[in-house]
Amino acid sequence: MKFTEEHEWLRVEGDEVVVGITIHAAEQLGDVVFVELPDEGTTVSKDDEVVVIESVKAASDILAPVDGEITEVNSTLTDNPAMVNDDPQGEAWFFKMKVSDPSQMDEFMDEAAYQKFIG
Repeated sequence: MKFTEEHEWLRVEGDEVVVGITIHAAEQLGDVVFVELPDEGTTVSKDDEVVVIESVKAASDILAPVDGEITEVNSTLTDNPAMVNDDPQGEAWFFKMKVSDPSQMDEFMDEAAYQKFIG
């Protein structure tokens, strides 16, 4: 798994990358009450707003970590947004994408570096 400074995690599965938020991010958000996911087939650029999350504390955007195309979304989250709090680094992934430039993945942190980053 790779981690971003925006508290997203990325897991490579074949030629796709699965994207979600970290446990730390889910704890900071508090109870998630709404998730708006992108459309499958959408082409995104790094730092585009892709997902909207609303919690009892705040609203937050999830940005595209890399350039690519959204290939699948976790529509379960639309009906059950609380999954983000229950299993943020597992079943509560947000979307899968086909990455245009795999070298963009090189800039992200491994788990040890991310743990140090969040202190």
